[in-house]
Amino acid sequence: MREYLRGQKDWLHVVQFPGYAPDLNPVESLWGNIQRNELANRLVDDLGGVVQGIGVGFRRVTSQRHLLFSFLHHAGLFFDT
Repeated sequence: MREYLRGQKDWLHVVQFPGYAPDLNPVESLWGNIQRNELANRLVDDLGGVVQGIGVGFRRVTSQRHLLFSFLHHAGLFFDT
C-alpha cells in the first residue's frame, strides 16, 4: 500500500491519523448520523433488521450530497478543486 500511495503523490495527499481519533474520521459522523436516525429506537428480531436500517440510512445520506460533505468538513477534511 505504501508503494502504491507513493506513486499517487501527484494528486493524492495522505494524512496519518492517530490510533484513535474519532473526531478526525468522517466515517464516525456518518455512522453517528445513521444511529441517531434509522437505528434509533429500532426494535428488530434479528440482525437482518439492523442491516436493513443501515441500508436505508446509507441511501438517505448518499442522496444528500451536502450531508456527505458536512461529515468531511466536521473532520477538517475537504476536496481540493
